[in-house]
Amino acid sequence: MSDGSRIWLIPDAYMPAAGPPGPYQGHESLCVLNTGTAEASISLAFYFADRPAVKDVRIRVGGERCLHVRFDRPEMLGGFVVPREIPYGLRVESDVPVVVQHSRLDVTQANMAFLSVVGHPRG
Repeated sequence: MSDGSRIWLIPDAYMPAAGPPGPYQGHESLCVLNTGTAEASISLAFYFADRPAVKDVRIRVGGERCLHVRFDRPEMLGGFVVPREIPYGLRVESDVPVVVQHSRLDVTQANMAFLSVVGHPRG
């Protein structure tokens, strides 16, 4: 038995600018927790205000594992490049229940901003 839901919604996503050179780079990440024993096959859909949605970006999370997917690393998203400084929403659909958290680090100001929210579960 897994904890969580099979569908999660993140309405407020926004990949910030990379920021100045330094130890931190602006990014967003999707943290997925799979407490079940079966591997989770997950499909991501990115929804934009000014362009068509990008659907079926695939990731996998092993049973009894967690995965932190950095959205500034296309290799973690099957090559999909999340555009910077463009608002979007995110739909996460898994074949087994999982728990989803979404985080953003904005380093474009001297006082960095970090936010993290648990997605809205829908089933």
